[in-house]
Amino acid sequence: MAAAAGVSVTTASRVLGGSSRTVAPEYHERVLTAAAALRYTADASARAMRRANDSIAVVADDLTTPSMGMAAAAMERQARDAGAFVTVSSTHATAERQLETVRLQRALRPRALILTSSRLDAKALGGRLLDELLGYEREGGRVVIVGDTDMPFDSISFDNHGSAKELAAHVAESGHRHVTILAGVRGRGNVSARTAGFVAGLREGGVEARNIRISHCAVSRQGGFDAARRLVAKGPQPPHAVLAANDTIAIGAMSALRAAGVAVPADVSVTGFDDIELATDVTPRLTTVSLPLAQAGAEAVRLALAPRAEVTHLMMHGQVVVRDSTAVHAG
Repeated sequence: MAAAAGVSVTTASRVLGGSSRTVAPEYHERVLTAAAALRYTADASARAMRRANDSIAVVADDLTTPSMGMAAAAMERQARDAGAFVTVSSTHATAERQLETVRLQRALRPRALILTSSRLDAKALGGRLLDELLGYEREGGRVVIVGDTDMPFDSISFDNHGSAKELAAHVAESGHRHVTILAGVRGRGNVSARTAGFVAGLREGGVEARNIRISHCAVSRQGGFDAARRLVAKGPQPPHAVLAANDTIAIGAMSALRAAGVAVPADVSVTGFDDIELATDVTPRLTTVSLPLAQAGAEAVRLALAPRAEVTHLMMHGQVVVRDSTAVHAG
């Protein structure tokens, strides 16, 4: 390339590599003309071997959920504004896949790693995931975790328990005395915290423990549909309410109730959690907890790109949003 342009190798490298070192306009133009004639493109992988690149690698449990989509979109916007870009990988919420993905990303030398998960434990896999992340930071990278964790990195978490308790208190105050909680997968950090918060809010609101039923299901529309269909088969006792661990479960449950001829909210009130975009498009519009998912995504990128400082732990709170899927029951 340098020979074709009639310049030194150093000059050609500065032009093609985007160096901040000044190159005379004449030589700059000659290099670009030669590159076009020879159909040259930069080898991004070779550059990455020499230095950390401008990518932010997001390692997520599940890329198919609407809540992850909202957070990832905000991450991409924030990164683009800062001159960086985002890549996303899915681990299906398994520690082994998390470790495997982090090792792969570490070899590619991204500028930062953002891990989103309901829970990341320092002792997972005997501490090997933590060791991998610490090694990456020693090499100059940054780690940010979106979710609950005891790892020593910048993190952003949500007050799932407190927000769920507020929503359940509203349901109890609305007169509901028989409640089913569609709790999602047993043992998953975020939905488990929401379930505990639901129970606490209902109990404080006067709902007897024997009238609170907990049903575990897949964290999906189909999971909510199947769980609600089982509920209808058993026969809900009015005034009844269904509290779902997230909006997609709630939307599936409303579909099953509608198919069974159960009116929402006249017969059964339904609530969700997250406030995804679809929550306002379904009929009736879904009462839910609005989590600042986009704000969390943007803040994660800001932390990842900020100058290194003391470890920051942020807790974000949800807001109860009352819509049409819940009703007040007297007596």
